[in-house]
Amino acid sequence: MTKRLAVATSLLLILLAGCQTKDIADGVVRTNEPAKGDYTAFGDAFDGLKTISDVDYYASDQAVTEAKTQFRSENYGNAGALFYKATRLAPNDGVAWLGLAASCDRIRRFDLSDMAYSRAYRLLGATPEYYNNLGYSYLLRGKLQQARTNFLKAYELAPNDPTVANNLKLLSSSVRNIERS
Repeated sequence: MTKRLAVATSLLLILLAGCQTKDIADGVVRTNEPAKGDYTAFGDAFDGLKTISDVDYYASDQAVTEAKTQFRSENYGNAGALFYKATRLAPNDGVAWLGLAASCDRIRRFDLSDMAYSRAYRLLGATPEYYNNLGYSYLLRGKLQQARTNFLKAYELAPNDPTVANNLKLLSSSVRNIERS
């Protein structure tokens, strides 16, 4: 019995060794790139079909889209949960981290927003959106000098951005009209 098993295993290994590849030009086997003239399981030619390297969809896209809709509707808790989901689906999605930070700001979870802003900065870098959102975070906290510093950085990067200009106006009105309850 063991002799038969050894012979069968040897034959299988020989057959598999013969099936390695037929056209290895540079020593790399490309399993997601069909050869010219290959057919799909449905009998269609691969010509014109997208391969994995051509796909522009990411797993976090739907969650980010839904989160932005919730954020615009002022459902910040729902937006935060969806942005968090997007960060789990695609941990290197800087837009999702920035959205999570903004959502956490709105529900006054500044400890979580600071962590998300840190991650967003590592992924996105010094963008006008980053500085604008961080400035707004400081504005919500009542840290007006830090808010001004960040709004000015955003303004330097995008002087024609209406959101940044509006936030600078909002900051100046906050300084002039201090209200205490």
